[in-house]
Amino acid sequence: MNLTDKVIIVTGGAQGIGLAIAERCAVAGASVAIWDNRADAIEAAVDHVRAKVAGVQVAGYAVDVSDLASVQAAASATREHFGRVNGLVNNAGVVADAQLTKMTEAQWDRVIDINLKGVFNCASANVDALLATAGAIVNISSIVGLSGNFGQTNYAAAKAGVLAMTKTWTRELGRKGVRCNAVCPGFVNTHIVKDIPANVVEEMLNMIPQRRMGQPGEIASAVVFLLSDEASYVNGATLEVAGGLTL
Repeated sequence: MNLTDKVIIVTGGAQGIGLAIAERCAVAGASVAIWDNRADAIEAAVDHVRAKVAGVQVAGYAVDVSDLASVQAAASATREHFGRVNGLVNNAGVVADAQLTKMTEAQWDRVIDINLKGVFNCASANVDALLATAGAIVNISSIVGLSGNFGQTNYAAAKAGVLAMTKTWTRELGRKGVRCNAVCPGFVNTHIVKDIPANVVEEMLNMIPQRRMGQPGEIASAVVFLLSDEASYVNGATLEVAGGLTL
């Protein structure tokens, strides 16, 4: 897969799946803009990508995706630095789990603001630049957006909304040359897993036909494919990368 001469924005790119995506984009030849809300982690992420790919063009930006003004400022700075935008990966997200009977308004608002509104903000701030390059959007949803999940009313609603936006943008932007697809990761080995009780992890693994968690790089590979010209006729797709968990 080849992303040579493409400029890719990766939100939530300072750790986990986002950092793996940024790295794989760089390996494929892209210049990368890492957007994240954790200013202390951005420099380390940029250094990580540079260490992996000699000569790569990579820059980091502190961005609160739930704040449109912050997103617009980062979008402007990215265009000024790189000159164009060819791809946007909407990966930034948070969890704030609770059952419906215990979920607070603050928990609902935080997840919806970042995981749903944030995707809208980033797409709207970059859409003109993407139209100018016939670029591509990849939205990171979740299998939870397809099936729901106990204790995740807010997260499931947001991720289902991401899938709906993906389909809508496919209809609106496809005729103008911009492709939009979604990736639905399953149970992936990131920092979030460390907070899950061992017995719950074991139950989850038993539900997956491959009997293992996914790795961030496996999600990243799917994203790079969808950003690349090899996926030039893949549009409006929902790609599950979950080891068969939803079967």
